[in-house]
Amino acid sequence: MGSIIEAEKPVTGWAARDSTGLLSPYAYTLRKTGAEDVVIKVLYCGICHTDLHQARNDLGMSKYPMVPGHEVVGEVVEVGAEVRRFLVGDRVGSGAIVGCCGECRPCRDEVEQYCNKKIWSYNDVYFDGKPTQGGFASAMVVHQKFLVKIPSGLALEQAGPLLCAGVTVYSPLKHFGLTTAGLRGGILGLGGVGHMGVKFAKALGHHVTVISSSDRKRAEAVDHLGADAYLVSSDEAAMAAAADTFDYIIDTVPVHHPLEPYLALLKLDGKLVLMGVINQPLQFLTPMIMLGRKSITGSFIGSMKETEEMLAFCVEKGLSSTIEVVKMEYVNEAFKRLERNDVRYRFVIDVAGSNLDASGGAELH
Repeated sequence: MGSIIEAEKPVTGWAARDSTGLLSPYAYTLRKTGAEDVVIKVLYCGICHTDLHQARNDLGMSKYPMVPGHEVVGEVVEVGAEVRRFLVGDRVGSGAIVGCCGECRPCRDEVEQYCNKKIWSYNDVYFDGKPTQGGFASAMVVHQKFLVKIPSGLALEQAGPLLCAGVTVYSPLKHFGLTTAGLRGGILGLGGVGHMGVKFAKALGHHVTVISSSDRKRAEAVDHLGADAYLVSSDEAAMAAAADTFDYIIDTVPVHHPLEPYLALLKLDGKLVLMGVINQPLQFLTPMIMLGRKSITGSFIGSMKETEEMLAFCVEKGLSSTIEVVKMEYVNEAFKRLERNDVRYRFVIDVAGSNLDASGGAELH
């Protein structure tokens, strides 16, 4: 089968060294290819809000040096002896998880993202005791279980964000039975996850309202993404008029915010699905839930099975993520823009087209 990458597998990634989150070139080695491992040459990698949180230690668990990136699209360049699902040359995707215990109920039920022993694609420790590093790098080694084939109907640069933002929305819509045409849904926040929420919900035949804190994205939501309505959360009259009208709300906001205004929008048995990673407690008054038999629930990315289904759904419905492609040298500026929500709607790094050894103005450590 041949190997393009030597056994030591030296690679260059862009790593954060401390909580400033500043990324710069970092040389390291990948583990030797195991029997069920696949070596991929990274072609593209999306930038998720979680990458920013982790690089800056916003969640208090960051280990450095850290190579972020968990929306990875690449080409198979080597396969282990027991790999049957992939061949050299295949186009594949890797998401947020690269390992699980394989024995617990979530693993047995093929929802491995809920395994308590799951291994993150970066900022974690693999079975061999070495740190995992992500897709802001020239190559990765991934167990075959945690790879999916990218369908031929999807452009490679489009596929990366689907592996996180896309499946993050697809999974709860499917799991909670929110796939019936005619449902009325709200998408709170119009970022990387939110914009995919609008696209998926519209493709399922839902009436979709984008809920935002300002009027700034109205034209974008309605004219570009096809939302049916736009609701500004600070407009009390409009919020009151929309009370008890939503079957569900997908809450993608990754910063602290009140829940009561949105709980009031839900119908009887309505669901508020939390998606944003927030490091502060959220609050609500229990009658807001009790008097409408409403649910506050959460959902975390999606399983490998759901990821495959979601990619097929995107091909079937002609869906893709809305992206801005940048080179790795621009990644620190991209982080700054992501922090101010200045991106439509996901940055994707053209890793293979970047000079990974160039500092791009970043200070080398």
